[in-house]
Amino acid sequence: MLYPIFWLISSSLKPNDEIFTKAYSLIPSSLEFGNYSSGWAGFAGTTFATFFKNSLTIASLSTIGAVCSSALVAYGFARIPFKGKAIWFTCVMGVMMLPNDVVVIPQYVMYSKLGWLGTFKPVIVPHWFSTPFFIFMIMQFIRTIPHELDEAAKIDGCSKYGIFFKIILPLVVPAMVTSTIFSFYWRWDDFLGPLLYLNRPEDYPVSLALKLFLDAESVNNWGGLFAMATLSLTPICIVFFIFQKYIVEGISTSGLKG
Repeated sequence: MLYPIFWLISSSLKPNDEIFTKAYSLIPSSLEFGNYSSGWAGFAGTTFATFFKNSLTIASLSTIGAVCSSALVAYGFARIPFKGKAIWFTCVMGVMMLPNDVVVIPQYVMYSKLGWLGTFKPVIVPHWFSTPFFIFMIMQFIRTIPHELDEAAKIDGCSKYGIFFKIILPLVVPAMVTSTIFSFYWRWDDFLGPLLYLNRPEDYPVSLALKLFLDAESVNNWGGLFAMATLSLTPICIVFFIFQKYIVEGISTSGLKG
């Protein structure tokens, strides 16, 4: 399982002509740290510092919007009775089964009419209207919280929003952190969205820049590509190792019902 990662790191430190001729070996004949500097230089006058900044902007803003909105919608489904609740929840779950390929063209046409093409809006704004998977996961977590806490808060004069922010929200932190990690991974690795909606190199995220890196070079700089690919793993690895206990806790309890 770890071999591809070791191979990637090893290849990022090998001379360019040795990467594939001695692909079986994980030990470089000489350490070429220059691959990192040549890769960091980027292409089209744009360095990978810009690409990393774009990825962090897109992933961070999308994640904040997706998690916050999904928590609010999940609270509504789990705690607030309203007409047609079962039908609307079925619609939300149905969206999870809808292939992304089906909505690509309608979304592109809609964003084109809104004048959003060439901006970050198509890859950020839609995520501020909740994500079905996160709604389901957080809702299942909320169902494990005793209703007596809600009743006690009502007696103390809390409104529905007060109950959400003062009672529910602090108790669903594990599920929200799990959603945050998943959302950050997905947005960081997203390739199709930026490919469709972004058209300037200075706006590209890392995922798209890595693909176009070789296309922009007259000679394939595999060492620089693997060096930048190695660096691109760093943020998500850091996030995972810091919050991995919340992934286990959030998933293990989201299937329970109190």
